[in-house]
Amino acid sequence: MASKIINLTLALMFLAFALVQINDPDPIHWVLIYGAMVAVCAMAAFQFYHRITIGLLLVGYLAYSFMFWYGIKEWLIKPNKSLLFDDLAKMQYPYIEESREFLGLMICIAVLAIYLMLSYNKVEKK
Repeated sequence: MASKIINLTLALMFLAFALVQINDPDPIHWVLIYGAMVAVCAMAAFQFYHRITIGLLLVGYLAYSFMFWYGIKEWLIKPNKSLLFDDLAKMQYPYIEESREFLGLMICIAVLAIYLMLSYNKVEKK
């Protein structure tokens, strides 16, 4: 029961992420990224882990995250890390938006990696 609540909470969280992206300058692919996470989390709530889908999303998100590596690297070397949470900073510094997008993908990747491990545990328990 606890895992169902956690997975449904994750699904709602990713749904909120997707809805926030609607006003973004590049909404379509971010809504699709987070929308796919909603579906995966909702399926996991019912103990359904489609390993191929999870694996493809994991590899795709990991590959896509490399596009933002320079932004996150630049943010990591800056002394003022709090700019990541400043709403106006993304207009002043392009690396802020890239860092945010990188971290969003890392959240997705972490959840997908956990689901992939759980899918193998589920098979072993049968």
